[in-house]
Amino acid sequence: MATQMITVKLDDSFLEDVDEVVKSKGYQNRTEFIRNALREKVDKAKMEEAILELAHLKGSAKKRTSTKDYEAVRKRAFEELEKLN
Repeated sequence: MATQMITVKLDDSFLEDVDEVVKSKGYQNRTEFIRNALREKVDKAKMEEAILELAHLKGSAKKRTSTKDYEAVRKRAFEELEKLN
């Protein structure tokens, strides 16, 4: 997978906080930490989107959704999320 360089400007005090976390949590460098933080944020956004879609699907059903139906949709949503990672 190809990577691209981006530039991020941070205040000195915030960068010091980042450096402390990098050191205390055992990251090899700032890049590794920032990449991991961004990955976690993207995963969280995908999860929130999937949950909203599930809520929409549950609310739009003409018939009452059973627990079995809900779990099937939930399983399918998580499988789709795994494909994205």
